[in-house]
Amino acid sequence: MKRQKKAKLSNVQIIALGFFIMILLGTGLLMLPIASVEPGGASFGDALFTATSASCVTGLVQQDTGTYWTTFGQMVIIVLIQIGGLGFMTIATLFLLLLRRRMGLRQREVVVEGISYNQLGGFAPFIRRVFLGTLLIEGLGAVLLSVRFAGEMGLGRGIYYGVWHSVSAFCNAGFDLMGPYSGPYSSFTVYAGDPLVSLTICALILVGGLGFLVWDDLVRNKLRWRRYRLQTKVVLTVTAALTLGGGALFFLLERENLGAGRPLGEQILSALFDAVTPRTAGFNSTDTAALSPGSLLLTIIFMFIGGSPGSTAGGVKTTTVFVVLLHALSGVRRERSANAFGRSIGDGALKKATSVLYTNLLLALAGALLISAVQAMPLTDVLFETFSAIGTAGMTTGITRDLLPLSQAVIIFLMYCGRVGSISFAVALLEKRALPPVTLPQEEITIG
Repeated sequence: MKRQKKAKLSNVQIIALGFFIMILLGTGLLMLPIASVEPGGASFGDALFTATSASCVTGLVQQDTGTYWTTFGQMVIIVLIQIGGLGFMTIATLFLLLLRRRMGLRQREVVVEGISYNQLGGFAPFIRRVFLGTLLIEGLGAVLLSVRFAGEMGLGRGIYYGVWHSVSAFCNAGFDLMGPYSGPYSSFTVYAGDPLVSLTICALILVGGLGFLVWDDLVRNKLRWRRYRLQTKVVLTVTAALTLGGGALFFLLERENLGAGRPLGEQILSALFDAVTPRTAGFNSTDTAALSPGSLLLTIIFMFIGGSPGSTAGGVKTTTVFVVLLHALSGVRRERSANAFGRSIGDGALKKATSVLYTNLLLALAGALLISAVQAMPLTDVLFETFSAIGTAGMTTGITRDLLPLSQAVIIFLMYCGRVGSISFAVALLEKRALPPVTLPQEEITIG
């Protein structure tokens, strides 16, 4: 008798399936009559779009979160955001640790894949540190935001808003509840000149977007730069360059546009917020649709880059862009290898980086073409929307609510790919048993 081999899901397929199940559960909960103000409950389309956006920590919405969803619906959304931000494998592992359950090798492999950890051993203490660090950072952010909100909304509502928005910001989700106070879809525009709210939100976004491995390295080695891993040095350098350089560019691009007539301090604060939130939080303190063409292009670039590996942020990641640019520079200089911070970066990293970058780029462009074929919309707005979705940034020029069902499906697909990882999603669909390696004859082609 032939032995029937059980089909086993790969690590990547388990992660992709887990996010899919989480989205379906969230959709079902959001369709309940108690989740929204809609008589009879939210439609399947609205619930699916919102659950996907929350689980994939994107922030694109078709219904204003603060006015359309009830407290129950808002709690469902924030739970999806927290699980999606930390990764459902992180949450599942934490529960197993709390129950003192031992994990087999197979379970360890899936967890390591899900949290972008670099070894099978020692991840249990790492998960604990991630969880405690998350509680500490979100708690501190909640206290600072509650101080401002409580004075305007009352103590109970202020604390609720402080905690809710701290979680949303740390997880780079971009969902907000400001609709009842400053108008639907207004985000943090009323706090454009408020240093406490703006700087707290920026800090939460940046810390959440650094990556858990970088956290671990910073905690272990304090301020000793030489002892940091190469990844930590790259992440900190690129993040600082994008934040400070991006802030300066937004300030110059918007000084005669949205900054005209505003105090200098408020202009600087808004420029910093505009540089931080596209990577990939989705809040806004200025009217995104009113940005100058240069600022819209810069925002698209920042949404595409996103945060860092193993973080709550999306995008192609800072390390991906760094590796591609570094190899391009080494090629121009005709150097034998790409070097940074006293280390060389191999061709394997370049191959993976270019795959991630170009796959995401092609998905965003293909999505824009498909939406443009379905309905007539300004190309700039459509491109902004698709790059926002694939980067899980959640920013929009205002067209999300006008998307037809097919266009909505495109955005849902892009958000899912952006969170699971476009390469991971393709692998999950196409992965087969490894074939014996065969090297075909090599032939040169002309490049450039």
